[in-house]
Amino acid sequence: MIKLENITVQIASKFLLEDASAQISDGQKIGIVGKNGCGKTTLFRVLKGELEVNSGEVQCGKNQLKAFVEQEIKEADLQKPILEYVLSKDKRLMALREQEKTAKPEELPEIMEQLWIMESDSAEARTAEILVGLGFNQEDLVRPVKDFSGGWQMRLNLAGALFQRSDILFLDEPTNHLDLEAIVWLESYLQKYKGTVLLISHDRDFLNNVCGGILHFEGKKLVQYGGNYDTFARQYAQKIELVDKLIKKQNERKAHLQSYVDRFRYKATKARQAQSRLKMLEKMEDIEEVAQDKESKFSFPDIKPMPSPLITVEGGVVGYGDKVVLRKLNFYINQDDRIALLGKNGNGKSTLVKMLSSHLPMMEGTMRKSGKLKIGYFNQNQTEELPLELTPTEYMKSIEPDTPEKNIRAHLGRFGLEQEKAVTQIKALSGGEKTRLLFARISIDKPELLIFDEPTNHLDMEGRTALAEALNAYNGAIILISHDFHLLEMVVDNLWLVHNNTCTAFDGDLEDYRAFLLNKERKTEVKSEKKEIKIQEKTIAPIEKNASNYKQDRKVRAELRQIEQELNKLEAQKEKLLQKFAQVSGSEVAKIQIDLYNLEQEITTTEERWMELSETIN
Repeated sequence: MIKLENITVQIASKFLLEDASAQISDGQKIGIVGKNGCGKTTLFRVLKGELEVNSGEVQCGKNQLKAFVEQEIKEADLQKPILEYVLSKDKRLMALREQEKTAKPEELPEIMEQLWIMESDSAEARTAEILVGLGFNQEDLVRPVKDFSGGWQMRLNLAGALFQRSDILFLDEPTNHLDLEAIVWLESYLQKYKGTVLLISHDRDFLNNVCGGILHFEGKKLVQYGGNYDTFARQYAQKIELVDKLIKKQNERKAHLQSYVDRFRYKATKARQAQSRLKMLEKMEDIEEVAQDKESKFSFPDIKPMPSPLITVEGGVVGYGDKVVLRKLNFYINQDDRIALLGKNGNGKSTLVKMLSSHLPMMEGTMRKSGKLKIGYFNQNQTEELPLELTPTEYMKSIEPDTPEKNIRAHLGRFGLEQEKAVTQIKALSGGEKTRLLFARISIDKPELLIFDEPTNHLDMEGRTALAEALNAYNGAIILISHDFHLLEMVVDNLWLVHNNTCTAFDGDLEDYRAFLLNKERKTEVKSEKKEIKIQEKTIAPIEKNASNYKQDRKVRAELRQIEQELNKLEAQKEKLLQKFAQVSGSEVAKIQIDLYNLEQEITTTEERWMELSETIN
């Protein structure tokens, strides 16, 4: 049992929580959500006993085992093979094994029993299973920790937290250094985990698939919601709408009472009534607004159409030095393409986009680009290359010296870097704000193709939603590498799989790909509620497709996107009508039933049009 009673937490002069309370039962899997900087990681420190609260009471599994992901690796551990390193994280198991070596005969039975309870005999096998699930190869298990990059070392620490015996598992953004394959495996692992999971994440799909409850930072309070993230999002939106209505009614009531007081307080025959209403006004407590996070925004500039294909690659081979990473690359990219690159980390996704963005030359083959094609390329590592002493305005001005500063400031504002943020030194910006600056940087010259390599690592939930909406509004081509399933579902139309040293189209949607990963076998039949398909490799966009087909497909895809936006609006209208239907009575019921029927007919017609157009794309 985890129990927080009226806790207050202050860091320096900032109050993160004030008189906040929450209660989590054993075995629950709880997502902890809120805007960046609200105090989620600080709450973890409180629960782990690393930070004292200013007031209130904290109970967190006094006699329970806690596991969390360590942020650093000690220098003495760098030489250890990774299998041994992860095993060492279960200190109780390691201590018992050491005791077994030197124990007296009469002590052995108890030690052996404890080792049996801890399944010592299968410990190496379980460790290997976790490491492979997180993306390591069998051959990696004997390699030393120092051989792996920082991101892979974070995976090792995650593996250590998963392996050790625990009753409460603390996970703070565990998906940041994982690819889709490892995320799907981790979801499956956590679903089977018997203990309590406390999970900080901005990955909506991950929260949906793992959590059965949400703990939300609202103002300086903690509010609990049942269900996964989507359920929370609906309940939170309804809560905001309901409170807004109550505040509106209260303000109307106040205005009515005040009007009476103003009219009659000095009239002898009405003075008593006016005084009574004045007392009513004084006693009326204001309804507190629901604390809402500041809305995020992004806006990529509109571009002028260019003839397709934007890029054509034939017989492409690319790599580093003499090492070939990808070969047999044959594809083209149209202006309306929305492409997701799938595949394990290390398979060559980043290599492919570096080639397309001209950051890496081809070793063989040809690549033709349309006219004056401009490409905006984002790589998460670019934040490390920003000039920290400059402000965003100065940095953008150094890149576009002929652009007036007011235009620079306006462009930064499209990505949420307004007013003081535009003139704050880059070193003082958060990780999310640096990401926004890079979005502004890559889009200032209105590129016809945007390439993103893991753009969401420093974005909170609102930022990710804003990015998806901005990409959907953008009228150029998009290539996206991301471990965020929700972002991919919102944005992309085409899935390309990078594996076996090449890139091929994936025949299926993201749910099929998730099932494909869980099944761990290529060319397997995957059944879903919608369809039964066979997953297989196929050639991406045949080169021989003629120009008239390019143009036709482009028009169809553009109309499909318009229809999808219309469907979203219709579904939102339907949701509002259903909420209203639950609150009305009498003659209004029949009217809303008619409106719902008409809306359902319009949705059905629109969906049929979408299906009809979808089948015309070659």
